[in-house]
Amino acid sequence: MILSANLKGALLMIGSMAAFTFNDACIKLVASDLPLFQIVFLRGVLTTLFIGTLAYTLGLRSLAIPRGDWGRVAARTAAEIASMCAFLVALVNMPLANVTSILAALPLTITLAGALFLGEPVGWKRLAAILVGFSGVLLIVKPGAEGFNVYSLVAVVAVLLVTARDLFTRRLSPALPSLAVAVITAASVGVFGGLLMLWQGWAPVTPRSAGLVAGAAVFIVGGYLFSIMVMRVGEIGFVAPFRYTALVWALLLGWFVFGDWPRPLTLIGAAIVVSTGIFTLYRERKLREVAADG
Repeated sequence: MILSANLKGALLMIGSMAAFTFNDACIKLVASDLPLFQIVFLRGVLTTLFIGTLAYTLGLRSLAIPRGDWGRVAARTAAEIASMCAFLVALVNMPLANVTSILAALPLTITLAGALFLGEPVGWKRLAAILVGFSGVLLIVKPGAEGFNVYSLVAVVAVLLVTARDLFTRRLSPALPSLAVAVITAASVGVFGGLLMLWQGWAPVTPRSAGLVAGAAVFIVGGYLFSIMVMRVGEIGFVAPFRYTALVWALLLGWFVFGDWPRPLTLIGAAIVVSTGIFTLYRERKLREVAADG
């Protein structure tokens, strides 16, 4: 069977989202055995080795940063570390599907931030979709309602920090290879985890916890590889909406592994966020087609 480019891209995007979600599940499972920053350190070491080996295999021989990118790389790395901390704190204290549902708002926040800080055009239809999408986030977070979890707000902070990270990424010069940024980021995260691990303490690493940390590292590198490959196959406008399959994986893993199933209000909020996110991606695709025809 010969797969079309779009179908290959869709499968790669689904695989990428599955890998990232399985990484999250491994972290959530091992968090009951090891201190959080010990996990960050161990996964960071393994991830750096995996990505560094990949980068070297693909021909990367230098991690030199162009002078004009120093500040941007530093800011991007800081945002990456801060978003990771916020996300992991939310992850270990919330159902997996709830955290993933809040993170589904990323295309909306990135579109809005691009308009506010980078001057990218956003029409009234996409702006309306963003506002509706944020109402879906409020249904998931449920501020002030019974059963409100403050860690939902931590997940929202993670979304804002990831948005900031992506804004800094967009400002990086083409002279800086993406794999170099990935290696620098992975190493920085590992070093950060190692420093905080000295304060938080070290717990014995059992075969189970070692396997889960190793699995998390493999999955996160796999997700990264698939996300690179998907950019080279198929049309972005067709492939991009499949990123929302992360929520399907999170629902399944949350149910089968952790015994969690979101409440109806959370599911409604997630559906709103996903729908508006897909609409936003669709509008971006149409605008690119109009610009190309013009």
